[in-house]
Amino acid sequence: MNKELVFLRTFAIATSLGMVVLTSSAFKEKSNTKFTEIDVERLNIVEKDGTVKMIITNVDRFPNGKDIINKRPTNEGRKKRSGMLFFNEEGIECGGFIYDGQKKENGHSAGLSLTYDQYDGDQVMQLLTQDYIKGDKRVVSSTLAFNDRPAKESQLKTFEITQELAELRKKDPQAMEKKLKEYEEQGLLGGATRVMLGKSRSQNNGLFLFDDKGKPKAMFYVDKENKAKLDFFDDNGAIIASFPENKTK
Repeated sequence: MNKELVFLRTFAIATSLGMVVLTSSAFKEKSNTKFTEIDVERLNIVEKDGTVKMIITNVDRFPNGKDIINKRPTNEGRKKRSGMLFFNEEGIECGGFIYDGQKKENGHSAGLSLTYDQYDGDQVMQLLTQDYIKGDKRVVSSTLAFNDRPAKESQLKTFEITQELAELRKKDPQAMEKKLKEYEEQGLLGGATRVMLGKSRSQNNGLFLFDDKGKPKAMFYVDKENKAKLDFFDDNGAIIASFPENKTK
């Protein structure tokens, strides 16, 4: 009888202590896990339903080829680079930030690109820097570009068309060119740069405007000799007017 009383008292005390611990834990403020430093090859930011919203990755784990993200194929021909990829609420890729740089046999090659895509399409805005050696000269260009994209563009459709055209090119290049034009006329492929601000590969610094085919129409820039110029072009790319006027002796 005494043993049973001792057990019951012990059980009651233990239960009371347990309730106190549980109650205090329930009202204890939650805190996030903190890291002073962490090494990771790839980080996927996901929603509660598993939808990938952002990827931060090294070169080796950069998604391309046969990788599937959000049940959608990735760009097979895209070069692997370190950087970030962004995805919208539907899991569609909508932009990214990539960069690289390394020594080459005759110099170096480096670049950086920050892009924003048209909904379910390709780039409509791009911040681009290229730095490389060409012959004995170093070429550095940095531009902010705004592009037109086809109205009916779709990433999955573009993926299918690209594969179709690649197979057709092997069999009949002329048929491939004809098919390409058909898709462009349907508003499924194409696009062109319309506005570019910055330093071009020709080392001109200024504002460059293009038509809907990507051909230059007007340029206001400072050239390599530090001379300010304003040029206008016809549909064939020939200068039709300049300020100041080009005076030949």
